[in-house]
Amino acid sequence: MGDSQLTVCVAGATGFVGRHVVRTLLERGHAVRALVRDPSKASAALPEHDRLSIHRGEPAPQDGPDGLCEWAERADAMVNTIGIIREAPGGQTFARVHVGVTKALLRAAKGAGVGHFVQVSALGVHDEADTAYARSKFEGETLVRNSGLAWTILRPSLIHGPDGEFMQLAKGWATGRAAPFVFMPYFTRPVEPLKFPVPKFESAVVAPISVDDVALAVARSLERRECRGEVLHLCGPEPLTWPELLEFVRDNVTNGKKELKTLGLPGPVAAMKARAARVVGLRDALPFDEGMATNATRDSVCSMDKAAAFLGLEPVGFRATASGYLARL
Repeated sequence: MGDSQLTVCVAGATGFVGRHVVRTLLERGHAVRALVRDPSKASAALPEHDRLSIHRGEPAPQDGPDGLCEWAERADAMVNTIGIIREAPGGQTFARVHVGVTKALLRAAKGAGVGHFVQVSALGVHDEADTAYARSKFEGETLVRNSGLAWTILRPSLIHGPDGEFMQLAKGWATGRAAPFVFMPYFTRPVEPLKFPVPKFESAVVAPISVDDVALAVARSLERRECRGEVLHLCGPEPLTWPELLEFVRDNVTNGKKELKTLGLPGPVAAMKARAARVVGLRDALPFDEGMATNATRDSVCSMDKAAAFLGLEPVGFRATASGYLARL
């Protein structure tokens, strides 16, 4: 850990990743200013601590006053954990959340003289990606790189933890309490080359990383000056297919139904259905969108050599971590 206490502004502090970042920073002796939209939610999600202050506000994508000046004033660093995996009504678009919000946070950081900006992005994003999610994440990264601030970008694989949306969804499938009720679904990709008349499909491979390891990566990237100007990929050490991951959840979660099977759904077909639903105004009729179906067919694994060198990070495998909390879900 660094020699001195930092004052860190955390955006998205009550979100899944944000609340773990807040707790980790406090445990490591730093002062945290949590930016939240709903203070009542903050009281439930965040600990009471003399080094934690709650600031109500929401980054405004457009130029103009947004109430962030006091929050960022005289802070040493800022962390952006705000993100969505699917667009929703009420202005929750990828462009607004991943690009506009990042722009507003950078504006506040520069105006307040913040010394270091950490962006929590996602593995596999790039400027020519075929999903709006990945393109918008990369555009947010580009704003950070070109901001003139010292920066670090973290790109995690699938983040898991007992309070995460994915594990709660997987629990619902594994216990038969969430649609589709009679099987555990995942998206598959065609095996190249396609063989007709019976094409073959396969699961992607994912290396989930614990939310606690991601939070530790955020803290260490703030504490180590050598992390500035670096893009660091974050993965767990245990690559799994989706059936392997889902079956482990099923077999270890409370009330999991071991008779439930996993079933692969062709990702390209699901993406086409989601695209058609959006065109006819039924975007929210399906529990996934085009990008989610497409992204879930891509491998989400990486080398941890760089993160190990810069952060000294040695993530714990999925099974070892998840087995510690699945029985309590």
